[in-house]
Amino acid sequence: MIQFPRPRLNAFRRILGRQGACLTLALGLFSASGAFAHPHIFAQARLEVVANDKGQISELRNVWRFDDMFSASVLLEFDHNSDAKLDAKELAEVGQTVLESLGEYNYYTTIFDNGKSVKLAKPQVIHADFKDGQLLLMFAAKPAEPIALKGTFSIGVYDPTMYTAMDFPTDDDLVAVGDKLKSCKHKVVRPNPDDVIAQNQATLTSAFFNDPTGTNMSKLFATRIEFTC
Repeated sequence: MIQFPRPRLNAFRRILGRQGACLTLALGLFSASGAFAHPHIFAQARLEVVANDKGQISELRNVWRFDDMFSASVLLEFDHNSDAKLDAKELAEVGQTVLESLGEYNYYTTIFDNGKSVKLAKPQVIHADFKDGQLLLMFAAKPAEPIALKGTFSIGVYDPTMYTAMDFPTDDDLVAVGDKLKSCKHKVVRPNPDDVIAQNQATLTSAFFNDPTGTNMSKLFATRIEFTC
């Protein structure tokens, strides 16, 4: 596997990951406005949940489109030949860097199978593209454990540090693919942040001090698709 210089990996971690996230959480948690956290990066997302003929979830397909400001910072960081664009080699480096950086955040994916948390297996590759001044990341991955189409399960996309806001513009951006999965009932859940905070204030305050990265508490805010089979 190609190895990239460590400083550049750390630079992308600063952009995507935990640097500054704890301070952001602290300020948001105790702000007069009541906002729990303030994202610094914004992305529009699409998720396709795919089931196979055996009645199992076989793949999660993701497309993320990032805001202009963040995209410009990625262009500045990875444009090695200073031609104001990202060529195929530079885009591959972006994808590989994200692949290495987001593993500890479960690739922003939360999966619950009948109440049990399930990890996402590491994607083989994350494809990067740059269109209309915006960075796109595309990848497919499988749950680390088989998920049978039985009972209830949910799949969502969120940044556990809340440093990045992952937004699904419409409910049609969370899609069920496969005849067996389409036979299950499903709905898109968009939690209201104010309601979540009001209903869980004591728990969230305690969770911040015990888990300042937000790994657990931010799941309450995740937009997700829920299935009942």
